[in-house]
Amino acid sequence: MADKDEKLARGGDDAQNAGQSGLDSAEDLEVLSSADAEDSDGDGEPPPLEDAGGGKKDNNKNREGAPDGAEGVENQGSDSPAPDPEDEWLDVLGNGLLKKKVLEAGKGPDSKPTKGQNVKIYLKASLADGTVVVEEPCLSFTVGDGDVIQALDLTVLLMEMDERALVQTDAKYAYGALGSTTPAVPPDASLILELKLLEAVEALDLELMAPVERIALAGQKRERGNTYYQRGDYAFAVNSYSIALQITEASSKVDITPQEEKEILDMKVKCLNNMAAAQLKLDHYDAALRSCVSVLAHQPDNIKALFRKGKVLALQGEYAEAIKILKSALKLEPSNKTIHAELSKLVKKHTEQRGVEQAMYKKMLGNPSSSTVQKHKAKSSWSFSWKWLFGATAVAIGGVALSVVIAARN
Repeated sequence: MADKDEKLARGGDDAQNAGQSGLDSAEDLEVLSSADAEDSDGDGEPPPLEDAGGGKKDNNKNREGAPDGAEGVENQGSDSPAPDPEDEWLDVLGNGLLKKKVLEAGKGPDSKPTKGQNVKIYLKASLADGTVVVEEPCLSFTVGDGDVIQALDLTVLLMEMDERALVQTDAKYAYGALGSTTPAVPPDASLILELKLLEAVEALDLELMAPVERIALAGQKRERGNTYYQRGDYAFAVNSYSIALQITEASSKVDITPQEEKEILDMKVKCLNNMAAAQLKLDHYDAALRSCVSVLAHQPDNIKALFRKGKVLALQGEYAEAIKILKSALKLEPSNKTIHAELSKLVKKHTEQRGVEQAMYKKMLGNPSSSTVQKHKAKSSWSFSWKWLFGATAVAIGGVALSVVIAARN
């Protein structure tokens, strides 16, 4: 039950994860379509979660169960009781898709958690019809890291310590159009979340963490990125991979063995490879190229990095260099059909590109071949005319000379 609950909060879905998308959690390379989509500055700072600041109170629905369009309490009559502020809904994002209502006040505004802290909450999630999909007595996550669905990340920041709250979230901030099989959440399903903030503490100092703990934490962030990738949320995937990468690159003030160094490096390479795949999906070619180059700096024969580097160069129109990279990858894995297919496609495109360029040059410079032929023909005709004239003259002179000699003899 605990595993199921954690998958709900973190957006995990075994069915959605069935198709491995060429990430390092799978063995096969992915042939990324050229139409698939990090800008040159986006290799480490993808778009953050939607701003959770402020929000608006929804005064037209200040009573639980009030019908749509019901008038506010202030319009009901002079003897109606004044509304309880805790009974009002807060429109978190101002778009009506994510609302929060305080059920039990907490310890004051100063007790609210901040981004980057580790929190523990009680969570009960239900569908709109009341079906409970999960109940987790103590769910832990880092605020703002994208470890959980957006509805939790956004609303927990607004909660006081020990506060109980009710949250209504649209599918956009839960499981979206895909839904989930584990937990069983239909596509485009809204959720009702009952929350209580139990604890908020500062995250551990990465420099003081044991290497094995850093590796495990980086692995968790990378797997979360894989989940986002498989759901098509590529910007959030890049965010998770970036956080995992920062964990692997943090300096350490504790002793670390050569084996642990190797494991950390392996995790770093996996994060970079997966990040490159997500950046390609976002059409962020410069950032994807930098990720591939970083991998190859550590592992020059990394097949996935070579393949994706070739893909990026091809998408940037650098066909000759892309072909060179893919040929080097093919030497390492001669039987790899994916590389064979991509290389054949690029060779054909490169040939077509050269043909177009040659035609363009001919158009710019005229048609040198035909003009040369015409000049050659003209020169040949003049040469023939002069030869004929010279020969005829020689014959005529010879005839005259012969006539003079014969006349002299007579």
